[in-house]
Amino acid sequence: MQLGLLVVVVFLSSMDLTGSSKVVKGKRQRRISTELSQGCARGCDLCSEFNGCLRCSPKLFILLERNDIRQIGICLPSCPLGYFGLRNTDMNKCIKCKIENCESCFSRNFCTKCKEGLYLHKGRCYVTCPEGYAAANGTMECSSPAQCEMSEWGPWGPCSKKRKLCGFKKGNEDRTRRILQAPSGDVSLCPPTTEVRRCTVQKSQCPEGKRKKKEEQGKQDNGNRNRKDTKDTKSGTKKRKSKQRGAVVPTVPASPAQ
Repeated sequence: MQLGLLVVVVFLSSMDLTGSSKVVKGKRQRRISTELSQGCARGCDLCSEFNGCLRCSPKLFILLERNDIRQIGICLPSCPLGYFGLRNTDMNKCIKCKIENCESCFSRNFCTKCKEGLYLHKGRCYVTCPEGYAAANGTMECSSPAQCEMSEWGPWGPCSKKRKLCGFKKGNEDRTRRILQAPSGDVSLCPPTTEVRRCTVQKSQCPEGKRKKKEEQGKQDNGNRNRKDTKDTKSGTKKRKSKQRGAVVPTVPASPAQ
C-alpha cells in the first residue's frame, strides 16, 4: 500500500516538473518572438526591437550607431563620412576611421579627405604641408617637388676643365632645363635645372700653349745663333791676331854710302 502511494507521488511530481519546464520554455520563446520585429527596415534581413538591424541584405553595409548604452544597427548602400566599407563573406560592415581629423578614409589608417582647413599628405592630415611640399592648384593636398612641370633637357655642352677647352684629357660637361610651372610659384620646390657628368677627350695643345712653345723655341734658336755668332766672332778675332803675330815685316835695303 505504501509502495503504491509512493509511485503515485513520484508520477505526479514528474508531471509538475514537465509542465513547469514547458511554461519556462514558452515564456522564453514568447520573449524572443517579441524581440524580433516582424517588420524590419528595408534592406534588413534580421532585426531586433532593442538593437535595430542585426543582419543586412547582401551588398549592403551595416552601420552600428551608439545610442546611450545600446548600439542600433542600420543598413546602408555605402558608408558615411568618417567610415570606410569592409566587405567579407559573413557581413559587410562600416568601420570608423582611426586617423585624427579625417573626414573620409580609404582604410583604417589612410585618409582620403581631411576636415576643413587641414592639408592632406600621404593619408594623414596636417595644419600645414610638411617641409619640401606645397598645396598645388588651389587644393588642400600637398604635392611633392616631383610634380613640378619641367622642360626637356638641352644638349650636353662641350667638355671643359677650369673653363678651358684644351690642354686636358678628363673634364666635365653639363646640360640645363627650364622650370615651366612650380607649385604655388615656389621654384625652390622643384628639382635641379642643371646636370653635370664626367667626360674624356683626346688631349690637345691649347693655341696659347703652341704660341708660347713657338716663342720659347724661337728664343732658344736666337740664343743658339747668338752664341754661335759670338763664338765665330771670337774665333775670327783670334785668327786675325794670330796672323798679325805671325806676319813677316819686310826689310828695307840700306842705301850705299856715299
